Amino acid sequence: MGAIFAKYDIFGAFLVTIELAVLSAIGALLIGTVVAILRMSPVPVLQLVGTSYVNLVRNTPLTVLMVSSILGVSFILGLSWSDNAKTNAFIWAVIVLSVYHAAFVCEALRSGVNTIPAGQAEAARSIGLTFQQSLTEVILPQAFRGAIAPLGSTLIALIKNTTVVAVIGVSDAANLMAVIIENETGGVLVFGIFALGFVILTLPVGVWFTSLSRRLAVKR
Repeated sequence: MGAIFAKYDIFGAFLVTIELAVLSAIGALLIGTVVAILRMSPVPVLQLVGTSYVNLVRNTPLTVLMVSSILGVSFILGLSWSDNAKTNAFIWAVIVLSVYHAAFVCEALRSGVNTIPAGQAEAARSIGLTFQQSLTEVILPQAFRGAIAPLGSTLIALIKNTTVVAVIGVSDAANLMAVIIENETGGVLVFGIFALGFVILTLPVGVWFTSLSRRLAVKR
């Protein structure tokens, strides 16, 4: 097994997985927040846009989105972010992971909004706050606190879903695991090592978000 660690850059592959997860999590949080605002908007057209986005993205397999980004958009339409194939695949992977998980971030935030008593929004309107002011000063701060646990679950799912990027050639942990199993003996042990690596990545995230949700829970 020591020879495998010497021959293959396993730690580097997990570093790529971490980079994918961090960048995609930031993108998903930003996009998901915008979509959540659209869904909470008093304008019916904006509500329709937000709802359509969530329903369409959530019901489309991630693998289909990932492959479409390379075969459909990059190769056929010629939209590339870099002349380097690996860099281009990495950027597309981040974009697709962000867009896909933004739908789940949106639903997590909506679950946080549902924990807020309706009287608070009514009180905000009664003192003359606009929709934007009540959203940024009253609703969203409490929604984020109420959505910490589901946001943590979404982040864990995102980390595990980074394995899908192997289908477009990103050299992450899942891609390297497939290469090692194909070329070396001891496939079960190799799989166990990579599975343990993902447990090490996801377990602290779950524990931290659970603890954070308890400490920041809105007191009623």
